[in-house]
Amino acid sequence: MEYLFMINFIQPSKENMIRVAIADDKINNRKVIADKLSCNSLIKLVFEAVNGEDFLTQLRALPENKRPHIVLMDLEMPEIDGVATIGTASSLYPDIKFVVLTIFDDDDKILKAIKAGACGYLLKEESGPTITAMLLNLWEGGAGPISPSIAYKILQLVQKPLVDASNDAAASLFMLTDREKEILQLLSQGLEYKEIGQKIFISPNTVKKHCINIYQKLHVNSKAQALCIAYKKGLL
Repeated sequence: MEYLFMINFIQPSKENMIRVAIADDKINNRKVIADKLSCNSLIKLVFEAVNGEDFLTQLRALPENKRPHIVLMDLEMPEIDGVATIGTASSLYPDIKFVVLTIFDDDDKILKAIKAGACGYLLKEESGPTITAMLLNLWEGGAGPISPSIAYKILQLVQKPLVDASNDAAASLFMLTDREKEILQLLSQGLEYKEIGQKIFISPNTVKKHCINIYQKLHVNSKAQALCIAYKKGLL
């Protein structure tokens, strides 16, 4: 008998079909996952992405009523990995539920994924009926789906004293340089490029280049969006 590790989340509204997206860099993995999802007629696969950047690009192109309700996210992907993708997307799209689906069960990856905003953590070895049943439980009752072996690891982790490295841990999700963090902090004070340049002794054009790098790493298009993510994820 399999058990679900329960995490409290807001119960999503019910619709006829549960829209699901897959992000995984390996085509064979995506095919296997899609086949597993096809065993339940209530689940509709809306799109597949080859990495985090591809996922965010496809998601931005969809109207709100076409976006996935649940995303199955691999962790090890090129360009943008699963943890960074969840961290960005969960801030921009708080109604979407992100479930890690991976082969990795080490403590560090589990904690990083949960801190980034994942509401569940499943191993790819789970059967199709098990995965779809857990997704239905998430959809209908808000129960965060966790593979039994991962649930045991989480129980062990929460019993250990944890050191809170909030700002450093959150900042590492996006790999901002020290200079980029400094400029992000100055942006939050309402300063313009010229004013920031005067404070840290660089040209306004250099400040602009740093800001473009920040936006690219956070996958946003404006200062307002960058600051929104920065506040939510503890970067400021």
